[in-house]
Amino acid sequence: MHRQRIAVSVLALLTLAACGTEKGSGPGSGPAGGGTVQGTPSVTGVRWSVDAVTVGGKRSKAPAGAHVEIDTKGRASGSYGCNRFTAQAELDGDTLTVRPGTTTEMGCEQDIQRFETLMSRAFSGKLTATGAKSTLTLTTANGDSIALTARPAAPLTGTDWRISTLVSGSAASSLPTGTENKARITFGKDGTVHGTLGCNSFRGEADVSGSTITFGRLVVTRKTCPDPEMHLERAVLAVLDGKRTRYAIDQRTLSLTATGGSGKGLVASAAEKKD
Repeated sequence: MHRQRIAVSVLALLTLAACGTEKGSGPGSGPAGGGTVQGTPSVTGVRWSVDAVTVGGKRSKAPAGAHVEIDTKGRASGSYGCNRFTAQAELDGDTLTVRPGTTTEMGCEQDIQRFETLMSRAFSGKLTATGAKSTLTLTTANGDSIALTARPAAPLTGTDWRISTLVSGSAASSLPTGTENKARITFGKDGTVHGTLGCNSFRGEADVSGSTITFGRLVVTRKTCPDPEMHLERAVLAVLDGKRTRYAIDQRTLSLTATGGSGKGLVASAAEKKD
């Protein structure tokens, strides 16, 4: 598939519908008129996490965060695992037709880039959709397939949020090479927050009010780490440590943006629970 590529931007990357809200529908609760496939309640209006792609008989497990959403207006969007995409998509019975679209252009870890290539080629043209309860399989004419599972929206508290993107003003970038999945945040229902910054762990307080989260000064361990991890830690601390931030959740994606004009922010994905 030939894809039109666009420079990555914060708006294209986040595509968050509202700040400070935890929105999204669970399996089968899509908009009125959403497409249905025998065996699964709804294809449209659902956040479908990508489990794996099978090409030429070889199954490749999807990286965390890979997902697809299809609305009732004929628009598909989501993430291949690192880069986000949009495309026109039409569901007619059990046939989903996906037309060439656009994607962001971030540099990603080699294994993820390899998966993205497989996924983007499979998620194209006429696909046969088959479902069973909360699962969906999209199959190409030559027998390649994409396995997906409907996931509920993630709550702010109690979720293992894994930082995937750093934001500075109007630019967004992937994490330094070798630091993927090393920065994580978990919010407690008691107003606490803890996690890791890339190497060192942290703990502190987080006051959630409306569309904002105000972080207290964080207590951080003092290990010395390699340069990529320290670079990541400094970037995350610039958003969290003693800062007031705006936040938004779209299904299983969290964005945090520091107020005060610095333009610093981050994007995190809810970790998928192991079956």
